[in-house]
Amino acid sequence: MTEIHHGGVDESDESDDYLAKRTLRSGSAGWILLAGLGVSYVISGDYAGWNNGIAEGGFGGLGIAAIIIAGMYLAMVLGMAELSSALPAAGGGYTFARRALGPWGGFATGTAILIEYAIAPAAIATFIGGYVESLNLFGITDGWWVYLAVYAIFIAIHLTGAGEALKAMFVITAIALVGLVIFAIAAISHFDWSNLTDIVPTDAVGANEWLPQGYLGIWAAIPFAIWFFLAIEGVPLAAEEAREPEKNVPRGIIIAMLLLIVTGAAVFWLATGALGANETSTATDPLVKALGDSGVAKVVNYIGLAGLVASFFSIMYAYSRQTFALSRAGYLPKGLSVTNSRKAPTLALIVPGVVGFILSLAGEGATLLNMAVFGAALSYVLMMISHIVLRVREPSMPRPYRTPGGIVTTGFALIIAAVAVIATFLVDPTAALWTLGAFCVFMLYFALYSRHHLVANSPDEEFAALAEAEKELE
Repeated sequence: MTEIHHGGVDESDESDDYLAKRTLRSGSAGWILLAGLGVSYVISGDYAGWNNGIAEGGFGGLGIAAIIIAGMYLAMVLGMAELSSALPAAGGGYTFARRALGPWGGFATGTAILIEYAIAPAAIATFIGGYVESLNLFGITDGWWVYLAVYAIFIAIHLTGAGEALKAMFVITAIALVGLVIFAIAAISHFDWSNLTDIVPTDAVGANEWLPQGYLGIWAAIPFAIWFFLAIEGVPLAAEEAREPEKNVPRGIIIAMLLLIVTGAAVFWLATGALGANETSTATDPLVKALGDSGVAKVVNYIGLAGLVASFFSIMYAYSRQTFALSRAGYLPKGLSVTNSRKAPTLALIVPGVVGFILSLAGEGATLLNMAVFGAALSYVLMMISHIVLRVREPSMPRPYRTPGGIVTTGFALIIAAVAVIATFLVDPTAALWTLGAFCVFMLYFALYSRHHLVANSPDEEFAALAEAEKELE
């Protein structure tokens, strides 16, 4: 076994048998399934969660925050499209940062993404529980058994393999999109311009009917605006299971982003205009309440459950692939990356699922949402730094897709992402501090143990080793 010592870490080559037990099924997805994956990550955010931002900033505050965040995500997606075409591996953001920022930066990025993806399903599970109870399905009430059921059922489906899981996800996502179309058509007749500004302004600086909480409300609304797009960055995690990933991953993530801009704008505008900003800000199911007591509202209510399930299901896929990649390279315990006969990473699905289930028992969906946003925003900062570093340091690296605007585009995303990290402390400092604490525990584990047990011949580490070798030749 070859031992390699560099950059403050220790790496060794593992056997072919080690890697054979840790392979995913390639060629399972084309760009259409990848675009569907991107939409499914996010679509629950159109049905619930975003509306709490109106309480923080009013319709105008959340609207301005949403425009800024949409610009950030579009810029970030264009940057990630380039990175995923150049470095198509299951590690996604970890792979990009590992090449650009070394082992410490790679693990920090992968950890932030993993925190986001492990916590977001827990938040969605609480929303699913609320929907199930409100629909009075089979007399089921919201409780731990609902959370346990959704985790167990969807982990079981994922264990059947990526191709089957992605196809099931695509069908559920299509149903959720149909629900949004039905809502939009029905909500137009309920729309009233005066409803957008029915929150009484406070005495905050800059407060008016559009910004009832003043200028500071725009900043406070940012974490909720992120809910319109949270987790779309997970599309590159499917790179090793995609056909021609250098082409299909960029195409899939860009198409998904453009579609989500349209759906997010539609539900924000129409739901608030139909229900009123004040009521929308506290509704657990804003789209349903916006349509009143009607047959269409009941249809949207049922389909809303499909939207929540789509995001829960797909983010579960994302956390398993991020865990798989970090484990295969030795950053996390290596047993987490072993795949079953269907080439699905068994423990990478189960272990974060258990953690998420435990978190869901708290039942604090809004708190869990903010914790997920903190992890996401931190990872965005690190990924955009990675794009800029690679553009400057490795200008000749093959890039089948190149980001329009280059580092200016990703520099803009970097600035807004940094603002978003700070905003999470403004909205819920307790949630942000708990998440920061979890991040620090992961980094301590790396400092004391896993940095001495990395796998040099894992795909993500080989990408970085190749760059170092090329640099030495130069």
